[in-house]
Amino acid sequence: MPPKKRRTRITPAILIELACHTFMGTALGLGFAFALTHLDAFGISQLIAHSVEPSMTLTIIVAALTLSFAVGATLTGAVFTMMDER
Repeated sequence: MPPKKRRTRITPAILIELACHTFMGTALGLGFAFALTHLDAFGISQLIAHSVEPSMTLTIIVAALTLSFAVGATLTGAVFTMMDER
């Protein structure tokens, strides 16, 4: 008879770990977006300045970068947490 699989329960500690990973990803995304848009190494700040609505363009770029970093860090944190549970 195969051993019974133990179901992993979602505990408050796991949720706190995932929230920490989400906040870490958000902070990294904001930092990367700030560096990318304010340091003129790639010419992105010039493209933003010459767009039709520079403030909206900057908001969309920062939001997309921050969201992608936050989601990536959260998913990575979920995988690491589930690996630790084993």
